[in-house]
Amino acid sequence: MVNGLIYPIPDPNFPFLGVHFTKMVNGGVEAGPNAVLAFRREGYAKIDFDSNEFMETIRYKGFQKLAKKYWKKGAQELARSYYKGSFVKALQVLIPSIKSKHLEPGGSGVRAMACKPNGELLDDYLIINDGPIIHIANAPSPAATSSLSIGAHIADLI
Repeated sequence: MVNGLIYPIPDPNFPFLGVHFTKMVNGGVEAGPNAVLAFRREGYAKIDFDSNEFMETIRYKGFQKLAKKYWKKGAQELARSYYKGSFVKALQVLIPSIKSKHLEPGGSGVRAMACKPNGELLDDYLIINDGPIIHIANAPSPAATSSLSIGAHIADLI
């Protein structure tokens, strides 16, 4: 069903791809991702939880403003993450013939996303030159594919 990359038209309000299909080098296909709040900074499993990190996130005014504005979208993403039927339904927008039986659980990743105090997501790189230290505070997708260009830019700053 998948011979290459299949991506949806992105929602301009969010710096996320939405569900998509990626043909892997080994011939397999990965479907995903869901963009959901991680309950732990390095939480790769759905049950990973750190109360201190979670409370720090939900107490941040920027997150509160973001959540208030986009709570419905957040709830939809969370449902897609926990309910296979919701995930399959989203995939069927791209490939109508895909069924639940075609899918098996895969891995997950964690991508930090900077949120401004006003609740806006920072969807671009944030590189702060602070004297002898250069901070890469935000590196959204496609950071991996842009890594050589980012490296060259940082080398120029040095």
